[in-house]
Amino acid sequence: MRRLRNTKIVATLGPASNDYDTIRALHQAGADVFRLNMSHGSHDEIRERHRIIRKIEADLDSPIAILADLQGPKLRVGTFAKGEEELVVGAKFRFDLDPAEGDATRANLPHPEIFEALEPGQGLLVNDGKIRLKVLTCGADFADCEVMIGGTISNRKGVNVPDAVLNLAALSDKDRADLEFVCQLGVDWLALSFVQRPADVKEARKLADGRAAILSKIEKPAAVKAFDAILKVSDGIMVARGDLGVELPVHAVPPIQKDLVHKCRNAAKPVIVATQMLESMIESPMPTRAEVSDVAAAIYEGTDAVMLSAESAAGAYPIEAVQMMDSVAQSVEADPHYREVIEASRKSIRGSVADGIVAAAREIAETTDIKVICCFTESGTTALRVARERPRVPVIAMTSKRGTARRLALSWGTNCVMTGELERFKQAVVSAARAARLGGFATEADQIVVTAGVPFNVAGTTNILRVAPCQERLIYATDPG
Repeated sequence: MRRLRNTKIVATLGPASNDYDTIRALHQAGADVFRLNMSHGSHDEIRERHRIIRKIEADLDSPIAILADLQGPKLRVGTFAKGEEELVVGAKFRFDLDPAEGDATRANLPHPEIFEALEPGQGLLVNDGKIRLKVLTCGADFADCEVMIGGTISNRKGVNVPDAVLNLAALSDKDRADLEFVCQLGVDWLALSFVQRPADVKEARKLADGRAAILSKIEKPAAVKAFDAILKVSDGIMVARGDLGVELPVHAVPPIQKDLVHKCRNAAKPVIVATQMLESMIESPMPTRAEVSDVAAAIYEGTDAVMLSAESAAGAYPIEAVQMMDSVAQSVEADPHYREVIEASRKSIRGSVADGIVAAAREIAETTDIKVICCFTESGTTALRVARERPRVPVIAMTSKRGTARRLALSWGTNCVMTGELERFKQAVVSAARAARLGGFATEADQIVVTAGVPFNVAGTTNILRVAPCQERLIYATDPG
């Protein structure tokens, strides 16, 4: 299914998008990737959503990526005798390991890892940062704090520890069970929450054992500091701005987002910008102008994908939210300034032969009358390199691997086409020309660029670039292969 934009759209499924007709309508409206939020829904519900997506994929003959988002460990306070208490600025308040119900002076915080990591002067945030406390003194089982910003604290509200790296694994017991479940189902991407260090990603990769690509969610200050090392061991990145905006000053998030997107692009790894992109569309058929500008800003930065969360999972207008994302992307990408920004930020990569070939493919396509770049890819790496170039012409990623086609649905500008296993370059050019014509990318009068690797069906062997006519009979007559 050809899109009229390069930026991809991720839509979260939930109670508002739980049946075949709605999910199909979301895909046809523009959703390229469906997110299954493992924080909500039973395994039976997740299995049914997965089944529906694969049915739609088969019915429409359109590769669809499925992203399973693991919950991660949740840090929460205990319960209160009165259900809630009001904390006022300047008051003293203690967190401890005592399981007794809390009051206006103390509360249980059943996470010894937090106390082990705390130091005087550090901050503790409660209820998405609405309550802020400063640690005065602390020990192995307590932290005495001063209330800096007050509010109502109640049962099992979430706690954030922005100033410390916790000795806490990114995968809880629930996450491990969920990971195995969704890998057996056959999801394409795993989103890993609570990433603090590269070791967190490596653990998830070991458990996934090649069954799904690993996407690291950057939602903690520690992950921002260790980002280069985390990116190196990840297959993709999600800029999860919700928790980042809680644990960091909100004004620090936009430049961080811009920096992370730029680094992901240089590394040829997909990046999603997520959280509160069209939040008002949960209840309104139209977003605010500020929300539209937020989505547009991410697209101008060159992100691979933008994501809808509650807007498509629980909102009143899930299909309209996807359509709005699609319209914003098309509008931005049609702006001449978009190409100026994208091309000004392109970095020359001096590395492998494959890097040189994809750069040459983009240069040839943009300086001659080439209609499309067709790249043959086994693992998806070549297509990701082409996407890194952000070419002006469409990209067709051709692969014999269904899993590769699905994973590439997350990558900027890739139009994925399944092809049989090939033995000769002549077959590759014929297949590319046919795909370009059938997809409406080129006519018989046009030329295309084809990249591939010999020997075929071996990952990492891209070593050929050919400019070819989009006429099957001419290809057979002129191709010596």
